[in-house]
Amino acid sequence: MPTDVEIAAATPMLPIEEIAAKIGIPANEIFRYGPHKAKVSLPYVQGMQRREGSKLILVTATSPTPAGEGKTTTTVGLVDGLAHIGETAAAALREPSMGPVFGMKGGAAGGGKSQLNPMTDINLHFTGDFASIAEAHNLLAALIDNHLQQGNELGIDPRRITFKRVLDMNDRALRDIVIGLGGPTNGVPRESGFDIVVASEVMAIFCLATSIDDLKERLGRIVVGHTYDTEPVTAADLGAHGAMTALLADALAPNLVQTLEGNPAFVHGGPFANIAHGCNSVTATNTALAHADWVVTEAGFGADLGAEKFIDLKCRFTGLRPDAAVLVATIRSMKYHGGVTVTDLTSENVDAMRSGMSNIERHLHNLREVWGLPVVVGLNRFPSDTDAEIAAFVEGIEKLGARVEVCTHFSDGGAGAAGLARAIVEATEGGTPDLHFTYDDGLTLVEKVEKIATTIYGAGSIAIPPAVAKQIAQFEAEGYGHLPVCIAKTQKSFTTDDAMRGAPSGHVLEVREVRLAAGAGFVVFVCGSLMTMPGLPKKPAALAIDVDSEGHITGLF
Repeated sequence: MPTDVEIAAATPMLPIEEIAAKIGIPANEIFRYGPHKAKVSLPYVQGMQRREGSKLILVTATSPTPAGEGKTTTTVGLVDGLAHIGETAAAALREPSMGPVFGMKGGAAGGGKSQLNPMTDINLHFTGDFASIAEAHNLLAALIDNHLQQGNELGIDPRRITFKRVLDMNDRALRDIVIGLGGPTNGVPRESGFDIVVASEVMAIFCLATSIDDLKERLGRIVVGHTYDTEPVTAADLGAHGAMTALLADALAPNLVQTLEGNPAFVHGGPFANIAHGCNSVTATNTALAHADWVVTEAGFGADLGAEKFIDLKCRFTGLRPDAAVLVATIRSMKYHGGVTVTDLTSENVDAMRSGMSNIERHLHNLREVWGLPVVVGLNRFPSDTDAEIAAFVEGIEKLGARVEVCTHFSDGGAGAAGLARAIVEATEGGTPDLHFTYDDGLTLVEKVEKIATTIYGAGSIAIPPAVAKQIAQFEAEGYGHLPVCIAKTQKSFTTDDAMRGAPSGHVLEVREVRLAAGAGFVVFVCGSLMTMPGLPKKPAALAIDVDSEGHITGLF
């Protein structure tokens, strides 16, 4: 079978004006980046109201495995599937980070015949949003160090600066560095480091901002460190938020592209769900809801991370409410959670598959019982799946009282997700569900983390070192105790141990670090050994990527 990049390159694309026209966006309100991608005018979309009767569908998944589950592929397939049955649908998705593209995970534009186009553009520089976010973030970092160099009027303690620099690439060597070396003209020496762009608070703010004014106000609230008197110092104190907003103003307009079947997709913003809040921009979601009857969005990684943050952060902040959820699973992922090695996942093993279904059972419970959402399970079928495995999976899901649809959108496009589309239409006929958050606003920061750990992860308790507890107490003393929490942990398990598969219970959630994201509006709890600057694997995907003399890129997946 052709590769994803070959399939995308061989599929003719419609002019982006035609994609916009499908959902009523005038041609004069888009700004083209070539013939097949565009930004939609920010003045046009700001303040736009949700279309009456439009439905928001959240696509999430079981805990990720090395074999991949196809969440974005299913999101794209569902949009095409809805169009296939006569509905007006659009996707609202995150932009891929070049860290995974050149690292281990690969791109994030779907796969097979359920992809976004132009696939190579989306997976590489796209419209430059990530570059703008990195520049705005690093401008603030430079202004901090310049303030130290120019007399330090605010009395910033260099030992208490928490704001690092960022770049959109995996590079473990930059996690912890010393800057300002080389003498007095080169700055004030201090310890610092780099995070990946998708972990930047500026990225989180970008994806939550609803207007230029909201963006600027949020950027001004960023706490970069503390003074010698332990008072917080913000970007507004440094006078940085105006220039940062100027760098982001054009980027805040949502990007419009298309699926392989010519349906609209808004791809905008891209925080990871294992180290940030994992949702595309509010601007893109609202724009889609104003123009399409059905909007399909996704939240990163498994439901324990992405769906939890979509609900407890994005929905809490914005008033958005999903009408139903799709829980993506594969036979291979169930066998992996049942203890099968990656090399044996294509061999039939019904018993292991049944054992691994403990993972999807917990995700189903959280989506339905904790958050109150109607759920349809979308089984993303692979060629190696046997009839016996599929029958056992369907039987298991139906015993749990859930509806399941076997999908072949990877090979068949929208026609292969038509059954899933019909199931989603039926699942939403009862009206918008009464969404429940995982925790109440009035709980303390630690109580909020405990609630997520015990309710969503199945943990027995949490462990917080004394130094971290002291930092939490300081945040609460500074008036940030009312904020919701964002847990950064491995996506591979309900625990903080990558190797723990299935649905472990009674484990301890180990908190290693706590970070304030005052501009974004939440407190980040970094758990286990998770790094906010990933490293490259032994054989990075970059080694297989190339371009020929005519500019055709190969090796992307």
